[in-house]
Formats: sequence, C-alpha cells, structure tokens
Amino acid sequence: MSIYSGYEAVIGLEVHIQLKTKTKAFCGCSTEFGREPNSQVCPVCLGFPGALPVLNRLALEYAVKVALALNCKIQEFTKFDRKNYFYPDLPKNYQISQFDLPLSKDGFLDIYLQGKAKRIGIRRVHLEEDAGKLIHKEDFSLVDFNRAGIPLLEIVSEPQINSPQEAYEYLSTLKSIVQYLDVSDCDMEKGSLRCDANISVREAGAEGLGTKTEVKNMNSFKSVKEALGFEIERQIELLKQDKKIIQETRLWDAEKLETFSMRTKEESKDYRYFPEPDLPPFIISKDKIESIRMTIPELPYQKIQRFMNEYGLSEYDAKVIVFSSKDDAIYAEECMKRLDSSDKKPLVNFLIGPMMSEANNRNCGISGLGIPAEEVVSLVQHVQRQDISYLTAKSVLKEVIDTSQSPTKIIKDKNLIQISDSNALTKLVDEVIKENPKSVQDYLSGKSNAIMFLVGQVMKKSNGKANPKIVQEIIKGRLSNA
Repeated sequence: MSIYSGYEAVIGLEVHIQLKTKTKAFCGCSTEFGREPNSQVCPVCLGFPGALPVLNRLALEYAVKVALALNCKIQEFTKFDRKNYFYPDLPKNYQISQFDLPLSKDGFLDIYLQGKAKRIGIRRVHLEEDAGKLIHKEDFSLVDFNRAGIPLLEIVSEPQINSPQEAYEYLSTLKSIVQYLDVSDCDMEKGSLRCDANISVREAGAEGLGTKTEVKNMNSFKSVKEALGFEIERQIELLKQDKKIIQETRLWDAEKLETFSMRTKEESKDYRYFPEPDLPPFIISKDKIESIRMTIPELPYQKIQRFMNEYGLSEYDAKVIVFSSKDDAIYAEECMKRLDSSDKKPLVNFLIGPMMSEANNRNCGISGLGIPAEEVVSLVQHVQRQDISYLTAKSVLKEVIDTSQSPTKIIKDKNLIQISDSNALTKLVDEVIKENPKSVQDYLSGKSNAIMFLVGQVMKKSNGKANPKIVQEIIKGRLSNA
C-alpha cells in the first residue's frame, strides 16, 4: 500500500464501456460512430410518449460475457430501473439503468505490480444506456443525441485501489480483457471507454474511509493517473491544515494539471430510482450463462503465463506483447512458432522494438504492418547470422513495409551483406588508426568511449557494411599491442 506523508489513498473506479452492437440498447437505431449529428435517433431513444423499449439481446449477452470474465456471479433474476436526472443530453430526463438487482456482482480482477499480484474486487457489472453528447461553443452549447441509447456497461470496483499506479494497471488490464472478448473497441478518443474515480484519503493504518470526491473528464489512462495524483495530494494538504473535504464532483483540467469543483456529489436517493415499467424483469437461465461462458477466449493473463512457459519469455516481454492487442499477440505467436531456435529473445526484441516503433509511427499494431510472419523471422535470422547489422535490419524493415518486398530480396538487391572477413576489416582498421592518432591516444589514456568513434570511421570507410562487433574486437586487439 502506498503511503503519502503518513496518509494512504483509497480509490474506487467506475468504468463505462460502450458495447459494439450494431443497434442501440433498446431500439433499432444504428450505433455507427461519426455520423451526422442527430441522424441516428428515433421515438424510443428520444423518449417520445408511447414509444416502448425492447432489450437488445446481443448487448445482454456481451454484458454477461464481460461479467463472467471478471469472475462475477451472474444473477439469474435481474431487472432495469429508471435513474432520474435532468441534463440537456438526456432526452427522456431519465436513464434506463440497473439499481438493486444488477446483472452481476461480487467479482474480482487481479493486477500485477513488480511481479506481485493484488486482487481488486468488482462490486458490480451492469447494463444501461448511454446519454447523448454536448458540444460546447463559446456562447452556447449543441447537443447530439446519436449516442443516446447506445448499450453501456458500467463496471464498479471496490475501493481497494491505493495508488495512481494501481489504478493505471487496473484500467490497462480491464481494457485488455474487454478487447480480447471482442465486445468493445475501448477507444477513449471516441468515448467508447470512460472512467470516473472516487478518491478519499485517511491516516495510514486507519480503518474507516475519509470523505470522497468524484473526479470526471479524464480522457486517457495517463490523465487518470495524473488526476488521482493531484487529488490525493490536494486532500492530504487540506487534512494537514485541519480543513474539511467536501463530498463533490470535480473535473480534471489536463492543461493546468489540476482538478476543480463541478457540483456537490449526488447520492442514490437523489436519482429517485424505481423499476422501469416498460421492461419486464429478465431471467437468465444457468444453461444460457454456461453457453456464454464457453465463448470466452484465452484471456490476457492466461496468455501471458502461457507465453512465459511455452516460449521462455520474460514477464515484461509477454505483457508488452499481450497487452498491445489481441491481434498483435496472435501475430507475435505466429512469428515465434516459425522460429526454429528455442531462444525467442532476439525475435521478441525485434517485435517490441523496431516493429512496434514502426507500428506507432503508422498508427497501427504490429499485425497491421502487413508483413508475413515468415518475413519477420527471416529478417531476424539475417541479423543472427551476421549477414546484416541490427541497424541495417531496421532500415530494411521500413522498406519491407513500404514495398512489400521480402527482406532477402532487398538485402541482395542493395548489396547490404555486411563485411565480416577479418583480413578485409583489419586493413580498414589499420587505416583508421593511422588517420586518427588523437582518438587512439584518448582510448589508450582510459577514455573507453573513444573506440566507438574509431568504429564509426571504419563503418564510414566500408559504406556501413563492416560488422561493428568484429571491427571493435580488431581495434581492441590492435591497440592492446600499441
């Protein structure tokens, strides 16, 4: 548990995830993102009198699937409720949600920090509908109801997170699980994943909970981490000054890197919940629950453990690959299977190094670069055989992506095979030593970095083809006899 100047933080997270169904939660309107404002609405999602909701079957199945993956108990008897509040982007002035009989409860999610596991309780996972979206201009606001009614999953953690870093790990793990289940794209830029945080602080070792604040408007995991850090320090400073912490909702300002008050915090009684009269209670049979359970794929931490056991990957390397995306993990495993060597480390280093760098530059995953797995393995093997240097391999990688040619063809056509012949390299080394007496003297006087300059000069003379490892060994041998 993280201790802050004699205090400790208690954090609970409420995560909202849009499910990627083709139609909304209670009507047949499209959920396609980016369409013209207010073009995907109907009397049901706009709350016209007499319009009746009908539950989206796939949304319910997706919700059960996520709840099962989070180790929750599925309630066979569940119902929907009206959550009443008044806001411009809520056309009905209420939201169809779940209150006292949610879809599921009592689950957990394990996170790992520095190799140690910590279990975070999941209080409930329930299904509801999303609100619309307000677009604020300088002197007025516009409302787009396209988002109103999109199926939304709310995942509420227990207040068992004790630091911003734990919150970051929780969110990263949760996002990865949901993406592996293929029920949401979890794109925070599109609003598919949103997070609110409840934070309080107390004296280290105390049992009770302090007064909590809720922080909203965090549009990235980095923002969540920064907002939590600021709010924890703000509350501690108030307690040190014997000032009262107000239970309120605060917004995160990403430019000023601080939170500011929005409104006093509502409680459940303020929403005047009552059962949704236009939807009957639902009974989810045990057979249905088990049939959905059978569709759950290998989840991220199961895959991480298997990669460590089957391919000898370190926990760090396995996490980078698996948490990148489900498609990237499948692609990486295909590459590893094609490599004959039992030592996968050089290949993995290339995947999470140059290839992920190229993928980030091109705004895709490594699986989206369009390189067949066998070509990646071929390129790494060229490096292992010392046909080309690692640096050359990175430039060849770019050309493979841009031209769709094989690494072998590019290396052959451009005559990139590096020089490893000791006799040829010794001749170049002798020339460089003769031409650079100052660097030679620097090396001999103890400036070990001077050797890299000499290696660089040999690389120049060879047009980048000299094997740098062999060059360095020859230089050291020559100068040790000087």
